[in-house]
Amino acid sequence: MKAIVCVKQVPNTSGKVAVKENGQLDRAAMETITNPDDLNAIEAALQLKDEQGCEVVAVTMGPAAAESMLRELLARGVDRAVLINGREFAGSDTFATSQIIAAAINRIGVEKDDIVFCGRQAIDGDTAQVGPQIAEKLNLPQVSYVTDIKKDGNTLTVKRALEDGTMTLKVETPCLLTCIKELNEPRYMNVAGIFECYDKEIEVFDYEALKDDPLIEVDTIGLKGSPTNVWKSFAPPQKGAGAMLEGPDAAAQLVGILAEQHLI
Repeated sequence: MKAIVCVKQVPNTSGKVAVKENGQLDRAAMETITNPDDLNAIEAALQLKDEQGCEVVAVTMGPAAAESMLRELLARGVDRAVLINGREFAGSDTFATSQIIAAAINRIGVEKDDIVFCGRQAIDGDTAQVGPQIAEKLNLPQVSYVTDIKKDGNTLTVKRALEDGTMTLKVETPCLLTCIKELNEPRYMNVAGIFECYDKEIEVFDYEALKDDPLIEVDTIGLKGSPTNVWKSFAPPQKGAGAMLEGPDAAAQLVGILAEQHLI
């Protein structure tokens, strides 16, 4: 039994956003973190490992620098880490990215009891497309926006968040679930895990390793295989500093300010 978790190293958008002259994000100039929703997916897989015993495999597509993120996940309790890296994959949009990750999951192998976990969406793109696209390309049933998981044999009872409530569904494995922050509280690395993570191998899947998969074709990966592209990235303008009104006459001050601006 395996829990395969798709993760992404993303720019820390809570800090300074660096943009190149061509309008693309300057990722090399920004601090990187593990995508927050993906940590909830990792925790869901680790809880499954704690409860029922399974191998947890973390998979990411990115530059060689993403190895540091995978080491952190190994320190949290992940058993195996896979880095998908190759110049042929550069410039992939969500469609091409899902093709490549699905091919990597095919190489890892999906068996009857296995579950593929993804975060709901990445904070650098906010599309929430890659997880569902992977499920479609692997021909797996999927449940998105998961807030609770219970496993009984080959059947999962899953709660899915809706705008006005929740939906309870049953789905058989193998399947794919996308996780949101309400699902759990991600655990921290522990000292033993930090020491042991450097003794574990990071597996690298390059183009040569994946090229025989039917999903990997020149016209379906990388920039050439991407039907969409980002025209320009930019940091939103900063809002002006607010004014704090204090004292017993704060309401009167506010009325005066609004009147001066002809808002009342």
